[in-house]
Amino acid sequence: MKESFDGYSISELKDLISEHIGAERVPKNLNVYTDTSDFYRVDYDDVVILGGKPYLIRNNEREGRFGIDEQQKFWVKRARDLTDGSVKIIKFVFHERFEAKVGGIVFECFRSPRKEARILDLTKDHPRFMHGFSVTDVSNNIIRIIDFIKGKTFADFVLTLGKNHEDYYYNHFPSVLDEFIELTMAIKFLHEHGEKHGDIRRDHILKDSSSEISRWIDFDFNYLHKENFYGYDLFGLGNILVYLAGRGDVTIQALKQNNSSVVSSLVSDDMNIIFNNRVVNLRKVYPYIDESLNYIMKHFSLGAETFYDNTEQFLHDLMEARTNIGKT
Repeated sequence: MKESFDGYSISELKDLISEHIGAERVPKNLNVYTDTSDFYRVDYDDVVILGGKPYLIRNNEREGRFGIDEQQKFWVKRARDLTDGSVKIIKFVFHERFEAKVGGIVFECFRSPRKEARILDLTKDHPRFMHGFSVTDVSNNIIRIIDFIKGKTFADFVLTLGKNHEDYYYNHFPSVLDEFIELTMAIKFLHEHGEKHGDIRRDHILKDSSSEISRWIDFDFNYLHKENFYGYDLFGLGNILVYLAGRGDVTIQALKQNNSSVVSSLVSDDMNIIFNNRVVNLRKVYPYIDESLNYIMKHFSLGAETFYDNTEQFLHDLMEARTNIGKT
């Protein structure tokens, strides 16, 4: 009797692998999993069967976090759907907790596969989010299967624009700001439906090379919000805005290396509330930056006396500032 995995024999799986990646790439000994509880065991050239579909595992995905570049995410795999050959990102269940402190407020952050599954369902027709679906394996682990987005991060894309900051600000930043407003409206959509992104960072926006639309990815972080439901998401949006307005991080170290005369005028209140080496009061560095835009960014500085309560307030000020910045 032939061994079968959710209706697929080893021979059938090998035929599918041969069809989609070539006969010479078919592994001699094929490992097949229907339980992903120990995701460290699932490796390159293995097959996982989820929701009745077989997926051929390729590489671990990577990301930079807390200054660690190219950190492998062993619970996130690139895979090939063996029913149609499409590339997917498969996210296994991984529990992680950490604390984040913003302006004296402590947020307890944790991974929630169930939350990400809800958001995938909520945003399945929204163009500003990654798309996919969730299934459970034989041990009831909530696995998310994501459509692969080909493209670079929005942050990396921005760094390619303009000969220098002034050229960027006048000739490219207006369209960048339009894109960011659309992305912020997408986060408002989440908040209006009682959800939050949970891990808003500039590398969690991908510019889809096929549609040229920037899209949010990775919704599996959640946070406890005793003070403000929206707080952690809002600080993430603020950090991205400062990065976009500055055409990258404007740091004390870089200014000193360039012998900038601005350094002597900077005080602690001008710096980022989370990353204290990054300048938020960018008009001190680039005097041509619009005052209303700078006013928004200063809400995310060490010198801020008030914070935004919700995305609606933040968006209102963003769109008002946009009217002051030359349209392309």
